[in-house]
Amino acid sequence: MSADKPSLELLRSITDEHVLRALMDRRRMTRAEIAVHTGISKTTISESVRRLSESGLLVDTGERTTGRGRVGSYYALAGDIAIALVVSISPRGVVGEAVDVFGEVVGRAESHLGRAAGRDRAARTLAEVARAVRGQVGGGLRTAVVSAADPVDRGTGRLVHLPDAPFLVGDLDPVAVLGSLVEGPVLVDNDVNWAARAEGREGCAAGVADFVYVHLGEGLGCAVVSDGEIRRGHRGLAGEIAHLLTAGPDGAAVPLTEVFAVLGLRRQGSTAIDVEALRAATAGDGVEAVRTRGTLARAVGGVLAAAVSLSDPQLVVIGGTWGLDPGMIATIAEHFGSSPRSVPVTAALVPAPDLAGARIRAVEELQSILTSSARPGPS
Repeated sequence: MSADKPSLELLRSITDEHVLRALMDRRRMTRAEIAVHTGISKTTISESVRRLSESGLLVDTGERTTGRGRVGSYYALAGDIAIALVVSISPRGVVGEAVDVFGEVVGRAESHLGRAAGRDRAARTLAEVARAVRGQVGGGLRTAVVSAADPVDRGTGRLVHLPDAPFLVGDLDPVAVLGSLVEGPVLVDNDVNWAARAEGREGCAAGVADFVYVHLGEGLGCAVVSDGEIRRGHRGLAGEIAHLLTAGPDGAAVPLTEVFAVLGLRRQGSTAIDVEALRAATAGDGVEAVRTRGTLARAVGGVLAAAVSLSDPQLVVIGGTWGLDPGMIATIAEHFGSSPRSVPVTAALVPAPDLAGARIRAVEELQSILTSSARPGPS
């Protein structure tokens, strides 16, 4: 018995998806160029372009080919059909961006928040920024991708308040806050995971399937990338290294966050690291500066040793406001290099990596939404 032939509707939807993907790659093309790019006949492509234009997914740009032969019209994706909201929630405030299917930022808004904002204020600020961004685009927001400087429960998208967390917004629920402001899914993860995704896509770990990203800033965090995937753990709390035991200033085992307390490098009344004080204490080649850098490098090295033992990475990437200091990177690499299972240590390259990683995911989601719109619905 022969297999059933695909329906005409299915064949058309497959062609439409090829056309959409071609224009995601090349931005604007004539029907003849799309036919060459996809390997589909000009007649079939012309019918697809007509359907997609009638449905509002494509537009005639008004540009025409020049030179010999028949004049061709350039087509592109409609400008307002696929816009995502990308948000960063951190002690610096809430930053929102409108990002199109090509990853370009077409709108932006931000608002101050503070380290101890609390859930209600954080929710209000998040909603205000989202509304401001939505007001800058014409076609609404198809999805939202949120980066938070707090652990995120992978099952619910809620922020998780852990003991001694430096950024206090309680169990903020970005999915609930943004659900009525976007048409599609709200995707939430913590900032270190997004930063690792950015480094793995377009930074120093591009092409590396197994690496560890360590964030050293006001807060402390780690992301483990294995076989090209972020390992988030059962609840999404993998990589919370602040309370991992390591070597303290006197050599005794203490939680990593306590190393900074002993050295007097935490903000008063907070577990947040005082970055300016740390930079001042580690600057130069004086005896105290060298000793402090060494103490911090040993403590971080203990964390790296644990990460390497458990995940077997090819590379360790260091990011964060003070982790990127060249002297600090060099000292960490020197101390860690003497450990039994050391791997190369390098500095992160991507600016604002949490937003960059969230943008990358937003583009992926927009492309999926667009291509899905070309597929036939259930019969």
